[in-house]
Amino acid sequence: MNAPLTGQRTLTRIADKQRLGPDAQVDDKALVFVPSDPALTDPFLVLVEDWFSTPGFEWHPHRGLETVTTVIDGVLEHGDNLGHAGALEPGEVQWMTAGRGIIHRELAYRDEHAHVLQMWLNLPARKKLTASRYQDLTNAGMPRLRAPGVTIDVHAGTVGGVEGAAETHHPVQGVIATLDPEASYELEVPAEHRLFAYVMTGRLLIGGQELRAGQTGWSDPVTGLPDPASGLPDPVTGRTAATSLQLAAVDPEEPARVMVYSGTPLREPVALGGPFVMNTEGEIGKAFADFQAGAFGPVPRQARLAYDR
Repeated sequence: MNAPLTGQRTLTRIADKQRLGPDAQVDDKALVFVPSDPALTDPFLVLVEDWFSTPGFEWHPHRGLETVTTVIDGVLEHGDNLGHAGALEPGEVQWMTAGRGIIHRELAYRDEHAHVLQMWLNLPARKKLTASRYQDLTNAGMPRLRAPGVTIDVHAGTVGGVEGAAETHHPVQGVIATLDPEASYELEVPAEHRLFAYVMTGRLLIGGQELRAGQTGWSDPVTGLPDPASGLPDPVTGRTAATSLQLAAVDPEEPARVMVYSGTPLREPVALGGPFVMNTEGEIGKAFADFQAGAFGPVPRQARLAYDR
């Protein structure tokens, strides 16, 4: 049974994405948000938007985090040194747990075109070295919630009774909502979650403020909302009460699309070192040493994917 909604979410800050242009790996890149102050985005670290054809992101390691990659356009080819390989189409998501260490690559299929959003999700200290894994959330198996004028792909968590496909190591809720012109929806969010809402297309009222494509709104955890039945947080889940975030497409002619992710802050030290995210600088040094010593396994010599779905 869901907790009663006891508060409307408002946005504490709004930021514009920063367009960087091409580099050695991509045709274009934009930074939606970066961990200039990890405490402000905890448990989320990075959200980057990339457009690439060739070379893309050849074999590289990760440890201590999860990458959540959503395909917007084109086809994303991926592979790792655990033997996984595949391709994802628009609307599909790859949820990769780097954990103790993985080597993978992300390329545009046939070097044609891929347009993706990749988010880095921090792992709790006790799970930094958990087993690595891949989860592909395909369109065929994507849990979806439909309301008048609204379609919501539920990546993680439970929204409106629809449970997301991703298994998570920490309380996280993630959706992409598509709203017809002037449609609206009240998205339930646990009160203890910090959330971000990134407008992918169109214009939206989010928590009472209008945002346009390329802008991100943040809402910090809400405190002081005890469970109405007991007056205390739930002893099992630790949740207090549910809040809601108002989403409304304001353009009378254009639909809007928004990514909304939320999660319970970890409130742990964050040490960043290239592709590794740990809790101390010493752990970052060990990650580099382990990778160089071959503890992540060999770099694969895997051929490019022959893909035809």
